[in-house]
Amino acid sequence: MDIEEDPLGPLDPNFAASFKRDDRRPPCQLYLISPLDVGGAFPDRLARALDAAPDAAFQFRVKDVDQHEAARLAEPLQRLCADREVAFIVNDSISLAKRLGADGVHLGQDDGDPREARSVLGPDVQIGVTCHDSRHLAMEAGDAGADYVAFGAFYPTATKETTHRPEPVILSWWSALFELPCVAIGGITPANAAPLVTAGADFLAVSHAVWGGDEAKMVQSFAAILGGSPDA
Repeated sequence: MDIEEDPLGPLDPNFAASFKRDDRRPPCQLYLISPLDVGGAFPDRLARALDAAPDAAFQFRVKDVDQHEAARLAEPLQRLCADREVAFIVNDSISLAKRLGADGVHLGQDDGDPREARSVLGPDVQIGVTCHDSRHLAMEAGDAGADYVAFGAFYPTATKETTHRPEPVILSWWSALFELPCVAIGGITPANAAPLVTAGADFLAVSHAVWGGDEAKMVQSFAAILGGSPDA
């Protein structure tokens, strides 16, 4: 969906310079997003990634498969996450999240309303909303009952087509004003993640940076940046 310019207007670039992360917020954590191909050996790869270092959540993201096939693919991955107390989040589909009894659902701007998701999935399920580069959309998501908001893409990414490129200062602004967690997404690698953590991201959502190489080593590289121990 094409989003018009944020009605709140541009952010003061000096805001970032004066930002200091609130010590009461938990440290930034890793949020893994699946590749589109989660068949074959992928469950073994996910297990390696989850065992390499702490991960807060795993988002199951597949396209162009029916719900029955999606549920079949999700089952072993959901079990791996449950065994490790990692939140299992379904991308896009409220109905699939309900079918699986998932821990959460992540909604794009065209994937349904958080209020609808809450009524279908209940009070305990985590609901995230993609807000691109818009503070206005993020505030609307919060008002609608979202549990977290996602901003991005911060860097070029081949994972999905993007037309929005926020500056890290949006994370600082959000963290300073709202308790609701924010997720940074889009082309994040161990080499470029640090500014997003400094800016106030509560979670780094990563996909290709992990699955495009040795998943265990990449997760450990992120853990080093986030201050987590690979042996945790």
